[in-house]
Amino acid sequence: MGKLTTHVLDTALGKPAAGLRIEVWNDQLLKTVVTNADGRADAPLLEGAAFTNGQYELRFFAGDYLRMLGSNLAEPLFLDVIPIRFGIAEASQHFHVPLLLSPFGYSTYRGS
Repeated sequence: MGKLTTHVLDTALGKPAAGLRIEVWNDQLLKTVVTNADGRADAPLLEGAAFTNGQYELRFFAGDYLRMLGSNLAEPLFLDVIPIRFGIAEASQHFHVPLLLSPFGYSTYRGS
């Protein structure tokens, strides 16, 4: 069975982004998680029968995370909620969607 996982790295600080909220969407909110000390969810975002072919969106609440750190950034923040939309054609596989985050930019890719 396939699964969907993620992790978030704070590239500005050079460490995992702990305490960052992530929502998983597929036409509706499926799950909300908060990253642990390793910048990961404690369990897969989706797996088994809950993980099917289709369009998904991960919403990373970067603004809340940056505010929690006490970052001295101007409001409104340049980045607040970061949506990553992607399609799954083979839900039997493992899909890893990491986020590399800084206050002024981000990147993502399909990891392994």
